[in-house]
Amino acid sequence: MQYILLIYDNEQNWANLSEAERNAMYQEYGELGQSLAKSGRYKAGEELKPTATATTVRVRNGKVQTTDGPFAETREQLGGFYLVEAKDLDDAIAVAARIPSVRNGCVEVRPINPHP
Repeated sequence: MQYILLIYDNEQNWANLSEAERNAMYQEYGELGQSLAKSGRYKAGEELKPTATATTVRVRNGKVQTTDGPFAETREQLGGFYLVEAKDLDDAIAVAARIPSVRNGCVEVRPINPHP
């Protein structure tokens, strides 16, 4: 079964890391990605640009409306994701626990609902 692992963290915390700390975390992410790919579990994953670059789109009464940024202000912002193959929820949680940002933020684990 496929699961999406949504990585949330406070963007300000990331911005406050030193270059060495960021590079160390990127290295951890690289090692995790390589490990998941080697095991055949990795399906997709990306880091997202900061929320300041986001645009929210709605259609109301047939009219397209856009606003800058995310809809709701939160302490933690969506910063990236992994799409992985896991045998069950416990297996997906074990992968989520290996994501470096889980130490400061959180990872939401959600099963993919396949459609034919």
